[in-house]
Amino acid sequence: MTQVKAGDTVRIHYTGTLVSGETFDSSEGREPLEFVVGSGQIIPGLDKAIPGMAVGDKKVVEVPCLEAYGESREEARQAIPRAEIPAHIPVEPGTQLQMQSPDGQIVPVVVVSSNDVEVVLDANHPLAGKDLTFAIELVEIKAA
Repeated sequence: MTQVKAGDTVRIHYTGTLVSGETFDSSEGREPLEFVVGSGQIIPGLDKAIPGMAVGDKKVVEVPCLEAYGESREEARQAIPRAEIPAHIPVEPGTQLQMQSPDGQIVPVVVVSSNDVEVVLDANHPLAGKDLTFAIELVEIKAA
């Protein structure tokens, strides 16, 4: 039976959950996720769990935050003067916005807090600082 090795293209079905059991993402009802094993296209902790699997294999993978989206970094939070944000842009906590970095990159941010003086924005990935669990099933292997 063929087993996955680095460089193979695979397709998996998955369900990702938080420690609380809450599902944060799933391929259910969608096409399987396709990626090249070992290429950095998915989080490292999940990528490392795929080699050695065969089509039809299922497993549960525990991925610590450092092998997922990393720790939540305080330097990724920034306070912006409220006056610098146009009045028509909503700044209620939890609102997702986009900023542009000095080099022109679009950066997704979430409003953490706001008042008349400042708005605190968080550019951390929403899953930063969280340990994740994935239930996966290998659907297909396309050998490298």
